[in-house]
Amino acid sequence: MKLIDPINLHSFHAALGDLLDTPQVQSMRKLPHHPRTNCFEHSIFVAYVAFRLARRWGLDWRSCARGGLLHDLYLYNSRDRSAHPGNQCLDHPVFALRNADALTQLTDKERNIILAHMWPLATHLPRSREAWVVSLADKLCAPLEAIGVWRHLKMRSALAA
Repeated sequence: MKLIDPINLHSFHAALGDLLDTPQVQSMRKLPHHPRTNCFEHSIFVAYVAFRLARRWGLDWRSCARGGLLHDLYLYNSRDRSAHPGNQCLDHPVFALRNADALTQLTDKERNIILAHMWPLATHLPRSREAWVVSLADKLCAPLEAIGVWRHLKMRSALAA
């Protein structure tokens, strides 16, 4: 199985529609996230991994792609303590959901994907197989970013361009 192929890339972009071009999503490029990764790169990586897993497992791949892209749409620099006074791990899904709701029409499944992606650290439980998939994709992508694998994948240039 190829990591990136034109058919999957076309379907992935179709699932995201105009979300990728919005100023809110594009502003994630300026926000640091995991080591050597910005928030946009992380979110697009999670969205694509969740999309591919959902397609393979016969799940709602559109919701996985959209929820994966928007799961960290909190829109503040998490390293700046004055930007967020609470616990980043626990609170950012609520901020991301608020921003995603203001940006686009979300399904209930997509709302739960965004809120539950930090489970078991946060209190919101995934209520669909798709929410579990995005949570899993988030947990798979984060260490790959932290150790620098993401920087060397051809997928990075194809997705985060």
